[in-house]
Amino acid sequence: MRNQLFDKNILRSATFDFPLICIGNLAVGGTGKTPMVEYLVRILNEKFKVATLSRGYKRKSKGFIIANENTTAFEIGDEPMQIHKKFPGITVAVAEERIMGIPQVLNDKPGTEIIILDDAFQHREVKAGLNILLSDYNHLYTKDFLLPTGNLRDLKSSSKRAEILIVTKCKSNLTEGEKKDILQQINPLPSQKTYFTKIIYGDPYQLFSKEKITLDKKSDIVLITGIANPEPIEGFLKNAVADFKIMRFKDHYNYQADDIRKITGQFSKIENPNKIILTTEKDAVRLFKFKNEMENLPLYVLPMEHEFLFNEGANFENEVIRFVDSYKKNNNEQISNLEN
Repeated sequence: MRNQLFDKNILRSATFDFPLICIGNLAVGGTGKTPMVEYLVRILNEKFKVATLSRGYKRKSKGFIIANENTTAFEIGDEPMQIHKKFPGITVAVAEERIMGIPQVLNDKPGTEIIILDDAFQHREVKAGLNILLSDYNHLYTKDFLLPTGNLRDLKSSSKRAEILIVTKCKSNLTEGEKKDILQQINPLPSQKTYFTKIIYGDPYQLFSKEKITLDKKSDIVLITGIANPEPIEGFLKNAVADFKIMRFKDHYNYQADDIRKITGQFSKIENPNKIILTTEKDAVRLFKFKNEMENLPLYVLPMEHEFLFNEGANFENEVIRFVDSYKKNNNEQISNLEN
């Protein structure tokens, strides 16, 4: 009903004469939104002054906040803190209402040239110029159902509001035939572009020293996860290391001192001398507060990124850059008209 009210303009969406890119999905759980925000930051940051804006899910604060060198995950949330640590040169902001947060970002950081809205597809009070909708290959929204029967938090028909659809977490050897089958299921509009990505993992780095290592078949691991879907990382480790024990915590879990004792206890039980504790980038920002307790442990973070299949990464990147450039072109034309 709410979507229909927006579709019929009974409820109005605010528009901004400014490039806004929205990253979102239709389901609860992990589809790779934060890594996609990071992907966009990497391709845009060299050319534009980038800001990210999210709600700051599960943070302990309220209102509008821009991250600084003293900010913690408890103030802005896990995902914004992860982005802030990886890209300290960009503006990372949080606000419950993006419609209020966007003007505040532009006021506080007047040089901002683009804002990426993380997990804002259902925030229809703001109409972004470019909507990128993600769906997990293993849990396509076309085969899912609304909560509580399934995991959908929005109608399947809402996918038609996106300009770009991305099927994430695909298998590496996805064939052209399988791609065609998925496209038939999704049935995108002629105006919609559809891409496919897989997860790639980088070399783990020590949480505190940032020193990198390479995983091999001799490695024995205690895996710590507090994410919505740990299956991809588990699948990766099955083929990458000798053995691993997983300690699962709920998504956005707030680690306590007792949890650290359990983790170190599990780690001490492993007899293999070639052993480490491994965690995700999202968990790492919540574990950092235990530096005193864990600094001398081999606690490593496994970074992950999207990689586009079928050699279509350049096409996606060019499409995003053209979108941002179009605003600059329009603004330059308006200035020229005013001067004339």
